[in-house]
Amino acid sequence: MRTLFVTQLYEQPLGDEDLVAELEQSCLQLAEDDAAGRRWCREHGYRGYTSYASLNDLPIRDPAFADLKRLLDKHVAKFAEACAFELRGHKLKLDSLWVNVLDGRSGHSGHIHPHSAVSGTLYIALPKGSRGLRLEDPRLAMLMAAPPRREDAPEPLQAFVEVTPEVGTVLLWESWLRHEVPAGNAGAKRISISFNYRW
Repeated sequence: MRTLFVTQLYEQPLGDEDLVAELEQSCLQLAEDDAAGRRWCREHGYRGYTSYASLNDLPIRDPAFADLKRLLDKHVAKFAEACAFELRGHKLKLDSLWVNVLDGRSGHSGHIHPHSAVSGTLYIALPKGSRGLRLEDPRLAMLMAAPPRREDAPEPLQAFVEVTPEVGTVLLWESWLRHEVPAGNAGAKRISISFNYRW
């Protein structure tokens, strides 16, 4: 048996616990101050807060996000190397970065990130009962008449894999990989910072 067409998932600590704590305060402050973001969330039924549609300058606005960008650039470069990307002398560049402060019982439906090469999330707060990131086998829509996988199938053969990382962990994946945040049952806020890199 040979394994072909591997889907890579990068999982590493950010590397700065103090920065993670500082970012938590920044995220909560943004959720309080960003009236346009809160309005967008109300209008779109988003249970919590996201800066996705309202702020596109976080690394300029807040020094903690500038520090985060510098660390993420290094993680993304390692991921690009692991994926054997031929970047032709260029680097992947941060294209967007946004804050998510979700109600502990809410989630985010399955989606991809078009026009990006690498997407990722940094986990800032994951209270007990929070769900992680659920990843979908990219071939799922093409399996047609294939039988389902057994519950004890090895991870590389499962149709869905859920990763629940530790606080301070960076997850990276190629942007075409469909993913979601399943609804949880936590009593506290689930905080993360998501981002896209382009080539």
